[in-house]
Amino acid sequence: MPVRRRLDWFAWVNGAGFVALCLSMIAPIVHLAAISFSSQFYTEAKLVSFWPKGFNVEVYKTIFGMENIWRSMFNSIVITVVGTLIALAFTASMAYPLSRPQMKGRKWVLRGIIVTFVFSAPLIPNYLLIRSLGMENSLWALMIPGALNAFNVIIMKTFFQGISSEMFDASKIDGCSELGSFARIAIPLSAPVIATIALFHAVGQWNSYFGALIYIRSKDLLPLQVLLRNLVVEEQANQMASATEVSTMLTPEMLKAGITLFATAPILIVYPFLQKYFVKGAMVGSLKE
Repeated sequence: MPVRRRLDWFAWVNGAGFVALCLSMIAPIVHLAAISFSSQFYTEAKLVSFWPKGFNVEVYKTIFGMENIWRSMFNSIVITVVGTLIALAFTASMAYPLSRPQMKGRKWVLRGIIVTFVFSAPLIPNYLLIRSLGMENSLWALMIPGALNAFNVIIMKTFFQGISSEMFDASKIDGCSELGSFARIAIPLSAPVIATIALFHAVGQWNSYFGALIYIRSKDLLPLQVLLRNLVVEEQANQMASATEVSTMLTPEMLKAGITLFATAPILIVYPFLQKYFVKGAMVGSLKE
């Protein structure tokens, strides 16, 4: 009985800690939503906390009417979707050979990958490489250089190693090549790790803005996060708020809050659809020894 009580207390304390952690993450989003839906008077007076006061939707009418917002949104979607697909292709095609024991020299390749955890390419050589390859001022410069991540390669390699070797032996008996085993066995059984790496990379791509500041010159190619950064850091929200036809109903704080939520919403919508793949155990029952 005393052990049961200790376990009950631990469950309650652990649950309360996670609830507090979740609330601390949700609170800023709720606060921004309250500001974006409040009126100018309450926003300027700093009277808005977690509930809108003087309900107002002019912020979102203004945001939806901005052509540069939608253009940046399209660029971010292309960078995220295409960049994630490229990253998955690069990561899986490198992790699978490293997981096969018959690959020659794989230990040296792994050592080279581990070195990148300690030493990374400096900014200037990186920029010179991108420019020499002709990718400067293009979306490729934001998708290809960071597509292969050493941590993701090791994670996927470890997952591939967990697949029973008897399944690969059976595929070879049936006439499958290594490429066939990779496409028909390794990839279908790796949905959890693929979904996890895809989500991590997609979130990183969606929130990234530094690469665009370095490599992109054309305003038509800027992603949404660069536009958001310009509003928050360079105070362009003041100019945008004063330039709108309803400037008397908007404040820079309201515009910043609305655009921040607008930039955050897509990745929050995608997350629930990938969450179901985070459960490990897709191989249970696939092979009886």
